[in-house]
Amino acid sequence: MQTSIVIFSIVAAIALVVQVAILIGLFLQVKRTTESVNRMVTDLHTRIGPILTRTQILLDDTQPKITALVDDASHVVYLARTQAQKMDKVFTEASDRLRGQLVRADRILTGTLEAVEDAGTQVRRSFLGPVQKASAVVQGIKVGLDFLRSRRGKKESFDERLEQEDELFI
Repeated sequence: MQTSIVIFSIVAAIALVVQVAILIGLFLQVKRTTESVNRMVTDLHTRIGPILTRTQILLDDTQPKITALVDDASHVVYLARTQAQKMDKVFTEASDRLRGQLVRADRILTGTLEAVEDAGTQVRRSFLGPVQKASAVVQGIKVGLDFLRSRRGKKESFDERLEQEDELFI
């Protein structure tokens, strides 16, 4: 049993030495990697530092300009809105005036058309009525003369004369 303890102790000691060697190797590798990362970070910091400084200076310089630009833009929008409202007011007034003038022109045109219609009616009554009566009188005289001529020239039956008179009357 003692040999097995001795063998076990030797194997355990060898395993312990191997583990220590591995841990030392890992420690050395981590140390190299850490140093490499530190160098890269330092190099990156030295390169980015001036860029960040310049960016900060640029932002500090442009911030008032950007603020002024935004203020000017808001003022332009305000002026544009004011002008749009004025234009809307002008166009509304102009359309209202135009609508009123159209209503007025419509009334004038309607009155004129009614006056022309009344004048036409009066002309028909005054001029065409007597002309139609005179035409009727002339037609009556003509029929009378034709009737007298036809009586003298030939004797027609009473029925034929009535038909002729009816045709002339129509």
